[in-house]
Amino acid sequence: MTDKFQNNINNLIEEFNFKGEKDFKLIVLFGLLGDFDSFEYAINLKNFINNNQEKNLDIFAIAIGNQNGKEKFCNFTGFSVKNLKVVNNNLIHNNLKVSKGLDIGLGGWMNMLLMLSGINSFKTIKEVIRGYTGDRKARQIYSEFDKVDILKFLNFSGNSFKKYFGDGYLRPFELATFRLNNMNEIIQNWGDYILHEKYLPQRGASFLLNRKNQVIYKFFSNDVLGYSPNMRDPLKYLSDLIKE
Repeated sequence: MTDKFQNNINNLIEEFNFKGEKDFKLIVLFGLLGDFDSFEYAINLKNFINNNQEKNLDIFAIAIGNQNGKEKFCNFTGFSVKNLKVVNNNLIHNNLKVSKGLDIGLGGWMNMLLMLSGINSFKTIKEVIRGYTGDRKARQIYSEFDKVDILKFLNFSGNSFKKYFGDGYLRPFELATFRLNNMNEIIQNWGDYILHEKYLPQRGASFLLNRKNQVIYKFFSNDVLGYSPNMRDPLKYLSDLIKE
């Protein structure tokens, strides 16, 4: 790891006051607030904190967006308002060499649609299919007591997944339902979540730091729905690396 990269991380900590009180800190660069990955990753991080209160970890994030979008994003995902900072461009992403995604010169919308089809985003199709087929090696999302409300007219309980597919694993259509719910929130608040469409292809990154602010883990996303190297268990790296 180069001194320049570490210095950029140190400057980020100072600029946004990402001090923290724990021995470990995770700094996440989201793309747009309204990116599919931003929503899914933020919800997973919130659940990780809720289920691992003993973990000696602070989580901070930076996203491209505005204050209205930030408030709605945190209200929907449960991510900490005080630990999320918003910026109006991708300069930080560029400084840290985070992938800009596909750019064929026809604008953010076209770039994003092509990435969703798997072009320059090779893992996306596999991940989309997994959302519909399920995954025996991944955890389930909904408990039988959860209420699922999709598009205002499709309402059912998490027990429906158990009734038709059993439990104890990621059931067919479960992840797709979760992502559809996130997409619905984005579309309903498009103007707040999508600061500028040119940033739609912008990917994110994750940096785990020790108590000396040394980067001990980093991951740069290249794919839509690819914010972790292990999408079956996206936050496994935290469980593996954070030791009390």
